[in-house]
Amino acid sequence: MEPPALTPQGVSKRTPRWRRVRRIAFLPLAALALAGCTVPTFGAVPGATTTSKSVYHLWQGFSIGAVIVGVIVLVLIIWTVIFHRRKSSNIPKQSQYHIPLEMTYTIVPILIVFGLFVATLVVENKEVANPKTNVTINVNAFQWGWKFTYPGKDVVVVGQTTQDPVMVMPVNTNVHINLTSSDVIHGFYVHAFNFSRYALPGVLNQFTLYAVNTGTYNGQCTQLCGLYHSLMFFRVKVVPVNQYNAWLSSKANAATAQAAENATNQQTSSVVPTKPYKSKGDN
Repeated sequence: MEPPALTPQGVSKRTPRWRRVRRIAFLPLAALALAGCTVPTFGAVPGATTTSKSVYHLWQGFSIGAVIVGVIVLVLIIWTVIFHRRKSSNIPKQSQYHIPLEMTYTIVPILIVFGLFVATLVVENKEVANPKTNVTINVNAFQWGWKFTYPGKDVVVVGQTTQDPVMVMPVNTNVHINLTSSDVIHGFYVHAFNFSRYALPGVLNQFTLYAVNTGTYNGQCTQLCGLYHSLMFFRVKVVPVNQYNAWLSSKANAATAQAAENATNQQTSSVVPTKPYKSKGDN
């Protein structure tokens, strides 16, 4: 192999070209570094429910596929820019109707799109499935707070703005959610669940959550719903089943005691005091 030709100053003629190559290669690497992409999550969370894990894996597949296709396209563009940019002698031989090549770049994208569609359909079917369960929570959104009602358990949790009400649910259990709104459009969103659903006035949205990890997860309204939308937070607390049942019992007993006390106070306040009876002989 012959050494590279030198200029009269003793500098390789290849040096300017490879400097440009390094500069061109540096640009996409710098963009990737500044984008703050994280691998292998690609900015998503692994998820704390079965459906959120499926969504997470789907997002990983989409991201990896996009990276592969993007790298192939970028390499082809850079190759063309570097090696076929000026001299007409560097232009590759032109040909038409290359059937195998045309079939390749037509069929491969179709197969990619079809694969993405099927994967999305499978995950979406898991999201909208509503298996039978004995655990139901009615979630009502209002300006600007949340109300969690446990039917048949006499338990209601209400909070607004900075109160951050807590929705307690058992782990490893299908929990059916009935989502409504009392006034305007709100958004029920839990980041760790990779899940968001509209809360619409006059519309009942139903879905099922199956948490696989215990813990407390932050939720919020994701639809601009008025003055204090930015304070419309809530939390989801996932606990073992025995703790969940104990929590329901404690809340139900407290509610029963409070109702009894309120009824007693109401009866006491409704009694009208009477004057003592005096006979004619009394002074």
